[in-house]
Amino acid sequence: MSAEQIEQFKKDGFLLLKNALDKTVIEDIYREAREIFALQIEKVLGRKPDVENRDEFEKAMYAFFNTDFDAFVSTGKTVQHTIQLHKLGTSRDILDLIEGIGIEKPSIAVRPAMQFNSRYLSKDGSTHWKLGAHQDWRTGQGSLDSVVIWFPMVPASEEIGALQVIPGSHTAGLMQANTTGYAGYITDNLKDEDFIQTEYEVGDVLIFSAFLIHRSGNNVSPNIRWSVQLRYNNLAEPTFIERGYPMPYIYKPQEELVTPGFPSAEQVKEVYA
Repeated sequence: MSAEQIEQFKKDGFLLLKNALDKTVIEDIYREAREIFALQIEKVLGRKPDVENRDEFEKAMYAFFNTDFDAFVSTGKTVQHTIQLHKLGTSRDILDLIEGIGIEKPSIAVRPAMQFNSRYLSKDGSTHWKLGAHQDWRTGQGSLDSVVIWFPMVPASEEIGALQVIPGSHTAGLMQANTTGYAGYITDNLKDEDFIQTEYEVGDVLIFSAFLIHRSGNNVSPNIRWSVQLRYNNLAEPTFIERGYPMPYIYKPQEELVTPGFPSAEQVKEVYA
């Protein structure tokens, strides 16, 4: 990071860095996610989609979503746990970015999140695929200088709903929000003209303060906006130390078996035969 970039980050609350990540790494993560979905699509729909044909594959994604919603959700959760995605989150390339803007002692705030947003992947008209204005700090509640790294795995323009941000909004502190939604949508009146549209090629990265006000753009395209979000805290930030490193994310298994009666002793024995 140059001194000018650091000052720009402090002023605007974000930096859009062009060609900051290795495209082949991103493409590998993107391909692996599609291949995981393809296995379930073949099981549910009885046909194997071509993961390299974007339109064909995404039409199969939509059909999968509408045919077996529970399997789609479970598959969506599964792609969050790929080795390649997690390796990227701790890679030297990413650490250089967050350390470069002053995160002295980085810590992973929450697991990496892969998102695939489209109005065709929306249940009963819900808008979880298109988040309104929010601040990520509300759901993380970490260090005051916590940062988010966001990047698409496909070219992302206004048409596909790339992020919209309000420059300088991070210095207003934590805004009032409706906390019933996943992200806590800001209830204060915001002006549409204050948001600016960001646009990306594969390899570009947006790094921003967790207090920056931002929202999803409107994906009017027939395609899915595939993206990744990584969040980091600074373990050296005084108020984070004083508050005892709070962790509002709760990870726990469900008590009952997902598949009742599975597995049988014979099935387990067969694995080790």
